[in-house]
Amino acid sequence: MDFTTQLLIAAISAGTPLLLATLGGILTERAGIIQLGAEGLMLMGAVTTCIVYIRSGNLILALLSAIIITALLGMVHSFLCVTLRANQTMSGLAMTLFGSGLSAYVGKSISGIPLPGSLPKLDLEILKPVPVLGELFGRLDMLTWFSLLLVLVLHLLIHHTSWGLHLRAVGDNPATADVMGIRVQLIRYCYVTAGAALIGLAGADMVLAYAPTWNEGLTAGRGWIAVGLVIFARWNPLRALFCAYFFGALDSLGFRIQLLGSAVPSYFLKMIPYVVTILVLMYLGYRNRNKPSGTPESLGTPYIREQRF
Repeated sequence: MDFTTQLLIAAISAGTPLLLATLGGILTERAGIIQLGAEGLMLMGAVTTCIVYIRSGNLILALLSAIIITALLGMVHSFLCVTLRANQTMSGLAMTLFGSGLSAYVGKSISGIPLPGSLPKLDLEILKPVPVLGELFGRLDMLTWFSLLLVLVLHLLIHHTSWGLHLRAVGDNPATADVMGIRVQLIRYCYVTAGAALIGLAGADMVLAYAPTWNEGLTAGRGWIAVGLVIFARWNPLRALFCAYFFGALDSLGFRIQLLGSAVPSYFLKMIPYVVTILVLMYLGYRNRNKPSGTPESLGTPYIREQRF
């Protein structure tokens, strides 16, 4: 297996949690609510998965627990931002701080303990004889296939269904959507909660397929990369797929360079995905400075029903 193929396989593995978290952020922000709590939600999803899986040995129960816990945190974010109309940026940052602190506290008892198993892989014998494709897609785990299917489902949902039209209307102009009979608060609650659950599932994927044990600060800033990828992908699920795998490849590149015997310190190699995230966002901001950004027009603006914009 050559270097390029190894890098592509590693990119898919490292990119899957980024993809799930980015899709969760897209759902949340399409509804008009800023999601800056991805880092904390990923950590809570990861630690919940580890605790439940180690103590019960049941993978399905561990995944469901991660989804439920992070969905509840998403409902708290919804309550603060939709019902109480709190500052969405501060609520998201508080979610990150809360998730980071709570996950570190509850994860002390299982730190370093290996999980009893990993995600089952789907063997596609028909693809194995195919060069490159067989090596890339012949033995992907179930969450990776789920994320690929989810990209297609969300693209069709957002751009080709009446539900997606309602979602975009709520994110762009909630007052007009309200006049048309769309239940703005209900839609925001539903999509913020669903987005948080997907971000929690991203954390679960990290410990099940990427780093099979719990350590404090496991995500190492990947939640913030997902926040950047939402902007990089311009709130589009198909773009999110390529963006996540691109940054997954960057995340894996440093390790691969070390294996080749590079004299570059590992600290600098680990900085690659974060530095590229900043540079890409700067470039996109400059290139598209005179073009529509694709941002939902009411993103970050609380909606008061009596108010008409």
